[in-house]
Amino acid sequence: MDDLGDAAVALLSDLVAIDSVNPGLVDGAAGEPAIVAFLANRLRANGFTVTIVSAEGHADRPSLLAVGPGPADATTVVLNGHLDTVGVSGMPSPFTPRVEGHQLFGRGAADMKGGVAAMVVAAERLAAGRLADDHRTAERPTDADSAPGHPTGVRGGIRPVLALVADEEDASLGSEAIIAALAALDVQPDVCLIGEPTDLALCRTLRGFGVARVSFQGRGAHSSQPHLGVNALTHLGRFLHAVDQRAPHLRAEGSDLMVTVARGGSSAFVIPDSAECLIEIRTSPDGRGTTVLDEVHALLDPAWDATVALVASRDGWRLDTTGPAADLASRLGRALTTSATFDAPYWMEAPLWQAICPTLICGPSGGGLHAADEWVDLRQVRAFAHALVGVLPSWDPAAD
Repeated sequence: MDDLGDAAVALLSDLVAIDSVNPGLVDGAAGEPAIVAFLANRLRANGFTVTIVSAEGHADRPSLLAVGPGPADATTVVLNGHLDTVGVSGMPSPFTPRVEGHQLFGRGAADMKGGVAAMVVAAERLAAGRLADDHRTAERPTDADSAPGHPTGVRGGIRPVLALVADEEDASLGSEAIIAALAALDVQPDVCLIGEPTDLALCRTLRGFGVARVSFQGRGAHSSQPHLGVNALTHLGRFLHAVDQRAPHLRAEGSDLMVTVARGGSSAFVIPDSAECLIEIRTSPDGRGTTVLDEVHALLDPAWDATVALVASRDGWRLDTTGPAADLASRLGRALTTSATFDAPYWMEAPLWQAICPTLICGPSGGGLHAADEWVDLRQVRAFAHALVGVLPSWDPAAD
C-alpha cells in the first residue's frame, strides 16, 4: 500500500481537471485563479500559512506561497512549481485525466502538475510530522525548552515552503512576484527545488535565450518603377541569409541563432516600405541572453536602415558543484537512483531563484510536453514524492 503515492496521483488528477491555460499565450484563457484557490484552501486546511501574490498590474494572475509550520531557525526549503499550462489545441478532452497503465494523460500532466502534486503531498507530510513533533515536545518540555524566553517546540528541522506560480510558460510574472515578496513575508530560503520534468534526473545545465525585433525601413513605390523605391524586404532577405551563414559558427560554440518570424509588404504591385523579423539566440549555459543584440548588430549592413529592439532575454544556468544545492541534488539522486545528467536545451526559472538562494531542478516526466498527447509517468510522480519525504527531514544545508 502506498498512501503517499496514491495521494500524489489523486491530487494530480484534481489539478489536471482544472483549466489553467496561460492567457498570455491564449487570448481569453482561464489562467491560474481557479487552481490557486483550490490549492490555497487545501493547504490552509493542512496547517500552512498561505499568501496569494499577484504580479504588479496583473491582479488576475495569482501565485501562491504556502509556508509550513516551523520556527525561524528551521531550514527553509522552497518547493517551486508552475501552475499554468500551454494551450489545448488538438486535445479532445484536455482537462479529463485519463490513466492507462502507468501513464496519466491530460494537459499539464507532465509540465508540470505531476511535479506540483508530488511536492504538495510531500510538503503536507513534512508539515504533519512537524506539527506532531511540536505537539509532543509541548507536552513534555525539556528544561532548556521551558527556560524563560525559550518557547517550547522542536528546534531546527525542515520548514517546507511551496511557491506555486503563474506564468512560467510565458513571462515568469509569478516567480518574479513571489521572489520580490519573500522578504516582507519573512521567508529566507536556504535552497529552492524546482520540480520541472527531468525524468527524475538532476538538471545540470540550462540554456539562456534572447529575442530581438529587427525592423527595416524602406521607401514605397509602384512595382513598375522599383528603382524609385527602397525594398525593405530585400534588406530583410539579405539579413536572413547573414543569419544562416552565422548560425553554424555559433552552433559549434554551443549556441543557436535563428529567425523565427518574418513579415513585410502589404500587397502586390507595391514596393515594401517596411519589413521586420524576430531573431532568437539560444545560448550556452554560461551565456547571456542579451548577446542577441551583439550578434544582430554585427550582421547588419548600415545601408539597410534597420533598428533593433530587445524583446526578452534570460541567462543560462549551471547547478552548483558545491554547497547546499549540490549536496541536496546528490542526496535526491541517491534516493531516486539518478544523478546530475540532464542538460536542458531550453530555459527554466532556476536563474531567477539562484539569484536569492542555491537552486536545483528535478521532477517527474513523461511525454508529449506542449503536445496533444501529454502524459506523465505515475511511477515517477510516486517516486518523487517518496524521495522528498525520505531525504528532506534529515537534510542539513550546513553539512556539505
